[in-house]
Amino acid sequence: MNTFLQLGTSIVVLALISYSIAIITEQRKKVINKIVLIFLSLGVCLDITATIFMILGSSKGALTTHGIIGYSSLLGMAIDAILIWRQKSKKGINSNVPNGLHIYSRYAYIWWIIAFLTGGLLVALR
Repeated sequence: MNTFLQLGTSIVVLALISYSIAIITEQRKKVINKIVLIFLSLGVCLDITATIFMILGSSKGALTTHGIIGYSSLLGMAIDAILIWRQKSKKGINSNVPNGLHIYSRYAYIWWIIAFLTGGLLVALR
């Protein structure tokens, strides 16, 4: 595995940890607090960085099946972060998460986990 892929793999694991802290906290408390905002934003930044490294290290190019799944899951989490920040701007810190956003966060995170696992399976099957 080349250096770019190794960096991308390490960084995407950090994104997994960050997203997990944010989404599990939001799902349990149904509140937008500093932990949710910080870790969700950090997760998006780490995910973008990991994606760039993986594209640079890939011999197959940017448009693969896993790539498309990964881009869509990154987009889903970025949209979630934007919606969470927008809700925080409207209602303030420690505001309740509307039910629709609460459900969206859950499904965006599940989709992201699926993308993460398919990436791991593809590496394991090589």
